[in-house]
Amino acid sequence: MLRQVSLGKLGLVVGGLITIVGFVAYFIDNPTLNLVGFFYGIPLLLGGLALTAAELKPVPYTQPTSPEVVALRQQQATATQNQVRLDITRYRYGQSAHLDTALERLGLAPTDEERPIVKGVRETQIDGAYGLILEFDSPFVTLEQWQKKQDKMQSFFGPGVRVEVTQPAEDEIEIAMIAASSQETSS
Repeated sequence: MLRQVSLGKLGLVVGGLITIVGFVAYFIDNPTLNLVGFFYGIPLLLGGLALTAAELKPVPYTQPTSPEVVALRQQQATATQNQVRLDITRYRYGQSAHLDTALERLGLAPTDEERPIVKGVRETQIDGAYGLILEFDSPFVTLEQWQKKQDKMQSFFGPGVRVEVTQPAEDEIEIAMIAASSQETSS
């Protein structure tokens, strides 16, 4: 639950309230509350502003996850799938885009302006296996460029994951990270 709370907004609210209490305390001649308001409220307020400016919002789920898929996730999901899912569905600070470092390492982010952006995520069952599907807005990186990096993505996301690249619409790319069966990983 805390992953879905914006620390910037929390800092703004708490810092703002404490600062207001400090200003009110100044006018009613209460020096203790006045100092608390100025020494704690203003830094919290400024910290909240800084975090809000550097905030990257969570990627939304484009479809609700069914209980069957949740059970499948608990049985089959790899550590990498869970890490990616948890990382992109929470607030991040100081990053320009979700998975920016991974896309750079894979050679799929030529520049910051041309970097594909994760716009949605969904969980599904694919041929009886757990699948995490990342939906990218990719107007500058073509399907062919993504497909050339498919083997590299498969090794990047680690053992136990099969990667499939599809293009459901123009300028959109979907990366399916599918939990591989033990037979697939041993061959």
